[in-house]
Amino acid sequence: MRENLDPFSHYSDQEVWEALEDVQLKYVIEQFESKLQEPVSEGASVFSVGQKQLICLARAILRKNRIIVLDEATANVDMETDRLIQETIKRKFSDCTVITVAHRLETVITSDRILVLSHGRVKEYGHPHQLLEKEKGHFRRMVEATGKDRAQQLQKEAL
Repeated sequence: MRENLDPFSHYSDQEVWEALEDVQLKYVIEQFESKLQEPVSEGASVFSVGQKQLICLARAILRKNRIIVLDEATANVDMETDRLIQETIKRKFSDCTVITVAHRLETVITSDRILVLSHGRVKEYGHPHQLLEKEKGHFRRMVEATGKDRAQQLQKEAL
């Protein structure tokens, strides 16, 4: 774990633990006998897909990255992990540029700006609330396609 988060040993153990705490993985890592020495591998691993995404986020927190690019970071995680990732991004990267590529509306609904693409072409660009106001807009149609209750929830989140 430590080598994955800090391969060049630039940070103290305390800073590594703080980054893990920021993504709510500290308790998980503390349960391992090997603690920060627990291996993280791409193949067979004790970590779920969601936990691996949180590890990547912890690495960005530790490095204090100013630009974050998330390419389908939440595509294979449950909604609770998606929510955790989004909350962590808002809390830890509020003064950074975050570019999110996603298909889940929940993942992008609170973004500052949304770029809607279709077949590689720009269809819409703007604040989620503005896009939802467009009566025949692409983004609005996507939100409405989620069903009445979910669409109302997404519209509230976009404000």
